[in-house]
Amino acid sequence: MTEIPERKPVFTAKPPNPSRLADGVSDAIAAALFDGRISPGEPLPPEGEIAREFGVSKPIAREALRQLTAAGLIFTQQGKVARAKALSGESMDKIYGYAVRSSLKRLREANEMRRVVETGIARLAAERRDPEGLEIMRQGLAGMLASVQEPSGFTAADILFHLGLAVTTGNYMIRVHMESMRSVQREVSELFSRRANRSDADWRATIDRHQAIYDAIAVGDADLAEQKIREHFEAADIASLEVADKLKDAER
Repeated sequence: MTEIPERKPVFTAKPPNPSRLADGVSDAIAAALFDGRISPGEPLPPEGEIAREFGVSKPIAREALRQLTAAGLIFTQQGKVARAKALSGESMDKIYGYAVRSSLKRLREANEMRRVVETGIARLAAERRDPEGLEIMRQGLAGMLASVQEPSGFTAADILFHLGLAVTTGNYMIRVHMESMRSVQREVSELFSRRANRSDADWRATIDRHQAIYDAIAVGDADLAEQKIREHFEAADIASLEVADKLKDAER
């Protein structure tokens, strides 16, 4: 009789706390996703196998997978095994999107969050200067130049530039966080671009501010990078919120 080879355990975890079995199982599976033992697109073990490996019931294993699906770490289809997803900011981006569209107060708060977060990111980007991120920033600048007077294309290029800013830090978690703020970036950029009186000089000034940020990071000047991104937010994002105020007044 042919012996079935023993499968190497996928998860390395202590037995979960009995009062929070599903949480313990989902934490262990998430750890396997984050440290690369399970790659994006790779199938997870079947529900029954997960239950056996952790010594829990199938309903507990099912609940753990449900938690991971809700968090955006795996995706499931009826009748098929769950598969790992690449870590992204998709879930939080949806939440931020709902928030910034709900009221001007939340939009202002989100904009303030960006100023705080991206100031630190710019400094780290200047210190690290990851080549992949610098190339993405250059692509964003090129896209802005090609999309003057074309708001949707300009907004997409703007978002790409700021993603590149995060990638230039070489910090994957910062990259994910920047992805989670795309809705905030899109809302502010689109508001700014909707100004009826926006001239070619206005578009060019926006590009110049981004270029200044890139130049400071490319030469590794962290102080200058921080200064330039602060100037960018003062000139661009605050102006966008003023536009939003005017739009709200018009609606009234």
